[in-house]
Amino acid sequence: MIGVRNVRMARPVNVLSAAALVAALALVTGCSSSGGKGSESKPGASGSGGKTAGTPRLTIGMVSHSGEGDTFWDIVQNGAKAAAAKDNVKFLYASDKEGSKQAQLIQSYIDAKVDGLIVTLAKPEAVKAAVRKAVAAGIPVITINSGGEFSKAYGALTHIGQDESVAGQAVGEEFTGRHAKKVLCVIHEQGNVSLEDRCAGVRKGFDGKVENLNVDGTNAPASQSSVEAKLQSDKSIDSIVTLGAPMAAISVKAKEEAGSDAQVATFDLNPAVVKLLKAKDVAFAVDQQPYLQGYEAVDLLWLNKTNADVLGGGKPVLTGPALVGQEDVPKLEEYTGRGTR
Repeated sequence: MIGVRNVRMARPVNVLSAAALVAALALVTGCSSSGGKGSESKPGASGSGGKTAGTPRLTIGMVSHSGEGDTFWDIVQNGAKAAAAKDNVKFLYASDKEGSKQAQLIQSYIDAKVDGLIVTLAKPEAVKAAVRKAVAAGIPVITINSGGEFSKAYGALTHIGQDESVAGQAVGEEFTGRHAKKVLCVIHEQGNVSLEDRCAGVRKGFDGKVENLNVDGTNAPASQSSVEAKLQSDKSIDSIVTLGAPMAAISVKAKEEAGSDAQVATFDLNPAVVKLLKAKDVAFAVDQQPYLQGYEAVDLLWLNKTNADVLGGGKPVLTGPALVGQEDVPKLEEYTGRGTR
């Protein structure tokens, strides 16, 4: 365990479009995150390092709200695939940033009669009916990453992730400790309830002013231009927090182009963020351990199907938050390099 500061408690991959998944799942077999049999989880793959479970072969599908270029979901998938290899599970993955299309993907997995479902609730109203339909069909559901407050009401076994409001508050408190006066909170996916909760948490924990800025996280040049323009028009902004790892580098470039001295912090890690931490271009990052979110979701569904286990006691299973900084770089370089942090 690296020396992170615990807070109070304790995403482009090759994905299938909704239409493509419907067609692929008509065959049911050989489907995976890249749509080909060659990428199907195999025993011993993804660093599982042990023997495959002797339990019956299961099929578990995951539907996320990932958009193009979000490296966070690569790490989630790495964890899921490692657990799948250990548990004798075929792991299927698909994503779409549009809530209605996520619902279609969930329905496709229901039609395929998967043994378990992992779902994100970034757009909870859009997927509510589909999630409840899966539960009614006898398919156990675990929610991860976003929308944890809706998980129990929708019938999920449990939710795995961090408390976004608490994480945001920790960031606000950190900025207060760094004597910041005004924070720009960059939301890269408008309408995502978890991202809005993060900014609200920053506002709660920060002694100064917080302003939200919505950008299109799937369009890096446009996002950079939006942040740059905001920094040029408002010189009082001395701090920036981005809500996903890819946006960190974009905001660093934006502040340089704008001639701003604002400090940058970010939610989530990837190799680029670790390099920015090392170079002191990013002050600190919030780690919610996405590898654990994928790994534990698959493993808990397997345990539920093979041993009727349920974890959490009706409460979320928390994987964060924790703040990491320059002092954590040596270990983070190793772990992000292998795709586990």
